[in-house]
Amino acid sequence: MATTDAGIRSNEEIFGRRISLLSCSIGAALAVTKIVVGMKAASNAVVSDGLETSGDVLSSLIVYIGLLLAGKPPDAEHPYGHGRYETLAGLAVGGIILLTGAGILWHGFNVTGLKEPLRSFALYPLVAAAGAKIALAAIKLRVGKKIESSGLQADAWHDMTDLLSTVVAFCAVTLTLIDPIRFGFADRLGSIVISVIVIFLAIQVVHRTVDSLLDTMPEDARMAEIRAVALSVPGTLGIEKCFARRTGLKYHVDLHLEVDPQMTVEASHDIATQVKIAVKDRLAWVADVLIHVEPASLGEADRTTAAGSITGSIRRSPSR
Repeated sequence: MATTDAGIRSNEEIFGRRISLLSCSIGAALAVTKIVVGMKAASNAVVSDGLETSGDVLSSLIVYIGLLLAGKPPDAEHPYGHGRYETLAGLAVGGIILLTGAGILWHGFNVTGLKEPLRSFALYPLVAAAGAKIALAAIKLRVGKKIESSGLQADAWHDMTDLLSTVVAFCAVTLTLIDPIRFGFADRLGSIVISVIVIFLAIQVVHRTVDSLLDTMPEDARMAEIRAVALSVPGTLGIEKCFARRTGLKYHVDLHLEVDPQMTVEASHDIATQVKIAVKDRLAWVADVLIHVEPASLGEADRTTAAGSITGSIRRSPSR
């Protein structure tokens, strides 16, 4: 079962990279279409939406590169793997969204618009973009959550900002077309509203990614899973401490394992090895486990001395 779960997860990671690449292609087509049509139709809102989509294309490309690099196996210089590339991709996406929002805001305040009357065909690329973005965002969010990809999830939220901006642009263009005299300001106002939405969601994306870079612990339910699996191994008497930190797509776990203080170093090492295997096999989101063996049912002073002695012996014993 563990092998099957690992295989499914690997396939999902490959699928995630393909989704990012597909998103780049679709986004590029939509961005060019919106900007060209927006200029020909004399719509600031549609041009602004096209600029937002351009940022989406760049972010999708960064996520694709991040996922590609994060999949590289550990090496001598990177024993924890290359997962941080994916997290950095998420942070870069947040930065790009923020800069895009600032650019759209500048555009909304400083560009007065073209003198030609607004044309109805400005709505066409907005309708096409809405359908494409709904599908892409849903797929990215689902796959991103399954493979624990902050970059892919950030890109999904970027698609949501693009969808929201498209809806705002659609409403602004529609109001202007209905009554150009009464709602003539709507198109420009729509551009400004789009920028505010983009900036707000950019801050949310950056906040989530920074949490990952700061080694924020996973939710309590996941920590409970780690403890439950470790305690299910025969010979494990308790868990004194349990920490986990994210390195890209997976977590590295530190466990302080309590065992019978009377058993041999070899026996305690065997239990630690079984715990490590069990956690990695049953929890596909765990990359590796570092175990510190401690004697159970001792006073704090004795515990510290005995634990140091046992840990030292384990480190000198051959790997299993």
